[in-house]
Amino acid sequence: MNSEIIAIGSELLSPYRQDTNSLFVTERLNQLGVTVAFKTIVGDRPKHLVDAIRNAIARTDVVVIMGGLGPTEDDLTREAVAEAMQIGLKRDPELIAQLYARMAARRLTMTRNNEKQADVLDGAVILANPRGSAPGQWLDVVFGKHRKLVMMVPGPPSELKPMFDEECVPRLREALPQRYIATRVLKAALIGESAADARIAPIYTQFADVETTILAHLGDIQLNLLCSKPTLAEAQARVDELASRIEEELDDLIYSSQGESLEQIVLFYLEMQGATLSVAESCTGGMVAERLTSISGSSRSFVGGAVVYSNELKTEFADVSPVLIERHGAVSREVAAALAEGIRVRCDTTLGVGVTGIAGPSGGSEEKPVGLVYLSVSDGKKTEVVERRFSGDRDRIRHYASQTALDLVRRRLM
Repeated sequence: MNSEIIAIGSELLSPYRQDTNSLFVTERLNQLGVTVAFKTIVGDRPKHLVDAIRNAIARTDVVVIMGGLGPTEDDLTREAVAEAMQIGLKRDPELIAQLYARMAARRLTMTRNNEKQADVLDGAVILANPRGSAPGQWLDVVFGKHRKLVMMVPGPPSELKPMFDEECVPRLREALPQRYIATRVLKAALIGESAADARIAPIYTQFADVETTILAHLGDIQLNLLCSKPTLAEAQARVDELASRIEEELDDLIYSSQGESLEQIVLFYLEMQGATLSVAESCTGGMVAERLTSISGSSRSFVGGAVVYSNELKTEFADVSPVLIERHGAVSREVAAALAEGIRVRCDTTLGVGVTGIAGPSGGSEEKPVGLVYLSVSDGKKTEVVERRFSGDRDRIRHYASQTALDLVRRRLM
């Protein structure tokens, strides 16, 4: 069963306010086996509101309309729903009395414009709002030839969330056929979205009942799998079957099968093997260490390291020979290897990582352009060095370098 969430308010179309309510509502709908097919944000213009509501009702079974239930001139949700569905709207005397009583209890003057909050759609059930003045409304109607469930809830999260949990969820549970949603999140490192899709599209297109979404991030892709079935076991079985097929195809590119971050996986492998790690970072400026230490408990495996931006500190903190730097340059395969082994010995860890490169936008040359990065992992017996050329701005290059460094460690520990 599909749904649409409509967030109403011109302020949500500005750079200063963000719709976060829809994330909460999506979670609750998914828990009931309802998938969200559309999310719409619409400003406080009558025609736009009517068009958005009419489209939502035409294309989905469940519509949640958030906001626009207050007393001001631009609170137009009730009127827009009435017009879109061609149903009546009447002022409820009992609700007016409740509004006056609420204001009196707070020793506030009840202005006439507050009375519009008592306008009720024909056939609607009032949804109580003890935390605010605007009640919500619930419609369970046949529109055209299809049953539609339409909810109007206030916009403030402090009112919306308890109303949805206390008033909407029980009604939805009673009205809807029982469905369950199972999800999985797979993550693959350092592969492009198009390259990944070329390999896995022949697989996931065979699973028409599993919704597969590919999200590209800096240095990795995230595969979201979602399936709705009458039982959770059925849904989970289909999701797990598809996940297994994708993992088999992408093999060691997959670093997480339950949504974990790359740094979490690296720390998991380190702890599982009783290994420790230290880092010597130049162009990443401590980003690898920052990502690792953002995880609680990282101190069990990550010892520390140094930001060795200057050549002098490469020598002092990681014992890189000045002669080596003079001969090959600070950004070189040889210096990256020396950083990894030097910091490993200095910190007495199982593994050492060295990173050196040119993050830009200045400092590049024809021989060594901006984006050139050398990364190394050493365990005392084997020192591996890779050369990468990343494109983009300084932040992008530094993030890709940190991602590659962590992935090198992961692969060494697999």
